[in-house]
Amino acid sequence: MKTDVGVNAEYNPVYQKKKKWNKIVPYLFISPWIIGFIVFTLGPLLFSFIISFFDWPIVGEKKFIGLTNYITMFTDDPLFWSSLWITLKFALFFVPLNIILALLLAMLLNQKVKGSSWFRTFFYVPSVISGVALAMIWGTVYDGEYGILNYLLSLIGIEGPNWLNDTSWALVAMVIASLWGQGTMMLIFLSGLKNIPQDLYEAAEIDGAGKIYKFFKITVPLLTPTILFNLIMTIIGAFQTLTLALVLTGGGPLQSTYFYAMYVYENAFKYFKMGYSSANAWVMFIIILSLTMLVFKSSSVWVYYENEVKNDK
Repeated sequence: MKTDVGVNAEYNPVYQKKKKWNKIVPYLFISPWIIGFIVFTLGPLLFSFIISFFDWPIVGEKKFIGLTNYITMFTDDPLFWSSLWITLKFALFFVPLNIILALLLAMLLNQKVKGSSWFRTFFYVPSVISGVALAMIWGTVYDGEYGILNYLLSLIGIEGPNWLNDTSWALVAMVIASLWGQGTMMLIFLSGLKNIPQDLYEAAEIDGAGKIYKFFKITVPLLTPTILFNLIMTIIGAFQTLTLALVLTGGGPLQSTYFYAMYVYENAFKYFKMGYSSANAWVMFIIILSLTMLVFKSSSVWVYYENEVKNDK
């Protein structure tokens, strides 16, 4: 009898309408995100790709020029290569230091000590400070005459350099300042550490394993999925570094901190070459995508997932 009611219900118009409505409701809930993604992300992305084939000044006639923007960039624009090289040097130091520092902080906060939540908040606060405010703080720290950093160095008999006006130290100063906002990555590592089963450490201690052995044989392998995520996000962040250099040095001295993101920004909003700047941005996108794919490709070798056993060949 129940079966007959169920079969008849499928042919009931009210039932069919309700069934269709139930399929639509989930999409209505996510529609604000979908609309926002199309309007503010996908739309501008496609538009920038289209205008990269144009001579597109903010004011004036737009002219289709094909691949000229890309050809000029690679063959007749020394700033392209110099800014890319500076960004690569910055990323070479920033990426590993950023990951190591965030992991060390996460391990410290993972210790069972009184007041750990306060320390967690203390270390996270710098990451919510705006980029401009952070740059102003570091401008005070790096001041050649009255800077806090040089004053602290003088207490131990070291004469500090003119950090932001010395071509040998300006990029180093950018790396140090960029390491300040560790909050988000630190919390991601902390979450990964808390997900590692404690019985693995207890079993290792029974077998006589020391702290270093446990770190490299248990902590690091089980944390590799988290390291993979943070590595990719750090690479993306390194190539998009702009605010600190823009506020602190303006790309100087002698363009020693002229990052690729600043190169894209100035072509768009200083020289008003929107088409050329869009081509610059798409080259950045391709570089970041290539590096991300390379990291993902290599992850099969060094990333370990739960219950996964890798066979040594």
